[in-house]
Amino acid sequence: MKSDIQIAQEVKMANIKEIAKTAGIDEKYLEQYGNYKAKVDYNLLDDKKDTPDGKLILVTAISPTPAGEGKTTTSVGLADALHKAGVNVMTALREPSLGPVFGVKGGAAGGGYAQVVPMEDINLHFTGDFHAIGAANNLIAAMVDNHIQQGNVLGIDPRRITWKRAVDMNDRQLRNIVDGMGGKMSGVPREDGFEITVASEVMAIMCLAKDIDDLKEKLASIIVGYTYEDKPVTVRDLKAQGAAAALLKDALKPNLVQTLEKTPAFVHCGPFANIAHGCNSIMATKMALKLADYVVTEAGFAADLGAEKFVDIKCRKAGLTPSACVIVATVKALKYHGGVKKEDLAAENLEALEKGLPNLLQHVENVTQHFGLPAVVAINEFPTDTEAELKLVEEKCKELGVNVVLSQVWGKGGEGGLALAEEVLRLCEKENHFQFVYPLDVSIESKIQMIAQKIYRADGVIFEGNAKKQLKQLEDLGFDNVPVCMAKTQFSFSDNPALLGAPRGFQITVTDLKIDAGAGFIVAKTGNIMTMPGLPKVPAAEKIDVDNTGKITGLF
Repeated sequence: MKSDIQIAQEVKMANIKEIAKTAGIDEKYLEQYGNYKAKVDYNLLDDKKDTPDGKLILVTAISPTPAGEGKTTTSVGLADALHKAGVNVMTALREPSLGPVFGVKGGAAGGGYAQVVPMEDINLHFTGDFHAIGAANNLIAAMVDNHIQQGNVLGIDPRRITWKRAVDMNDRQLRNIVDGMGGKMSGVPREDGFEITVASEVMAIMCLAKDIDDLKEKLASIIVGYTYEDKPVTVRDLKAQGAAAALLKDALKPNLVQTLEKTPAFVHCGPFANIAHGCNSIMATKMALKLADYVVTEAGFAADLGAEKFVDIKCRKAGLTPSACVIVATVKALKYHGGVKKEDLAAENLEALEKGLPNLLQHVENVTQHFGLPAVVAINEFPTDTEAELKLVEEKCKELGVNVVLSQVWGKGGEGGLALAEEVLRLCEKENHFQFVYPLDVSIESKIQMIAQKIYRADGVIFEGNAKKQLKQLEDLGFDNVPVCMAKTQFSFSDNPALLGAPRGFQITVTDLKIDAGAGFIVAKTGNIMTMPGLPKVPAAEKIDVDNTGKITGLF
C-alpha cells in the first residue's frame, strides 16, 4: 500500500496559474511562491464585494481517537467530488502546525487520494506564515521586556505579564522558564514561558482579521499584562502594532494551492481547536465564497470544540451562515469509544459499536438542534467495516432524521465521494435554522455554563483557583460581552480525556480565564489543558528524512 506522501509525489500538479484561472482569480492578484503555490492579494475581496456569496459547507467530526477519523481527507474528497460533478467549488482549510507534524500526528494535508498539494511544502514551511506569526508574537514579547528594562514608564508588573513567547514546535521544556538572567544588561529576571505558535493570540487575530487596518486594530488591543495598579497594558501602549502588522502583511494573504484532482484550495492559518478556535482565516473563507458556488471548510477536532467555535466565534464575527454540515466518523473509532482496544478494532463487534454510538449521536444532536444546521454523517470507509456494523450506524442516525453516507475518498478520491456530494447538495437546499449556542449579552459564567450543559451535557461548571477572581476582573474591565473560547481536551465531551463515548454525571472545571482582547474572545482553560504540547515517546520526527535529491519521506 502506498503512503500518503508517495501518492502525493506521484501526481503531476498543474501550474498555480492554471488553478487560479479555474478559480476565477485574475493573475494581477497572484503572488507566486514557485510553480505550485501562491498568495492571493486581499484587494480581490474589495473588488468582488458586490459578488453574491456561495454556499458554505462545514465538515466536523466525532471525538477523535487513535483509530483516526479523516476529517481533512473527507473535506478534500468532498470538494473533489463536487468538482467532478461539475460544481464550481473551492475548499478552505487550515495550515498544519510543525508541532503535530513532528509529534504524534505526522502530516496533515488529507490522506490517500484526497489530499492538498504540494503536501511536503504545506506540512513544513509552506509560505512562511507561521514563522511570521511567531516573529510578530515574539516582537511584542521583546518590546514588553525592553520597556521594563528601559525604565518601565507604564509601570508594568513583571509578575503579571500575561504575554508569552511562541515557537511552532512541541517543546514541553519551554512551558515554564526563567529569563532575563545574566546581570543588569541582560534584562529583568522573571518567570516566563512559551506557547506553541498556533495557540498565540496573534494566530487567532490573523484568522479573524478582515483587512490590514482591522489587523492593526486587533493587534493594538492585545493585553500583554497589568500594571502595579491593576490596569491592563496593551500593545497600543507599547506602540508595537505597526511593526507587528508589517511582519504579518504578507502572511495575511490567503495561500492558493490545489487538490490531487486540481480543485482550487485555500490553505491559510491554523489555530488548534482544543486550545484556540480551530478555524482557517475569515479572509480565505470569504474569498472562496466570492469565487465559488460552494465552499467546503473544516473546523478542528470534534463538533463540541471546532464546530462550536466555528459557530459561536467565527460565524458570529464574520457574519457567515453555513448551509450544511458533514459529521465524519469511522466504525473503528466508534468501537474505540465503546471500549475496544486499538489492536482489536478490526474485528466485528456490534455490542461495542452500540456502546460507542452515543458519541456520534450527541454530535449529531448538537449540530442539528443547537447549531440548527442540516447534517449528514459521512462514514470514512475501512476495509474491515462489516455490513452489519454499517447498518447499525445508519439505523441509529436515521432515528435522529440524519442520513448516513459511506465515504470512499481515501481510496478513490472524488469518485468515492459522489454519493456524499449528492447528499450535501440536497441539504444545502433545505430550510436552515442556524443559531448560536449562547447570546453575547449574558454573563461570562452563563456562556460557559450554556456551552457545558448544552454541548457537553455536563451537570454544571466549577470555577477553581484564580478563575473565580478572573471572572469578576474581566467583567469589571467590560469584557462580559464577547464570545468564549473553551480550551478543553479533544478526546472527550468532558474535561477528562479518559471519559469516552457520551459521558454523563460530570462537571467541567475551569482553572483559568484569560482575555484575548485583540481576537475578541475570552479563553476558558479547563482540566489540565496546556498551550504548549510535548513530543510523544516515539515522535513522528524519527521517521522523517530527506535524500540528496531533496525528496522528503516519512510525512505519512
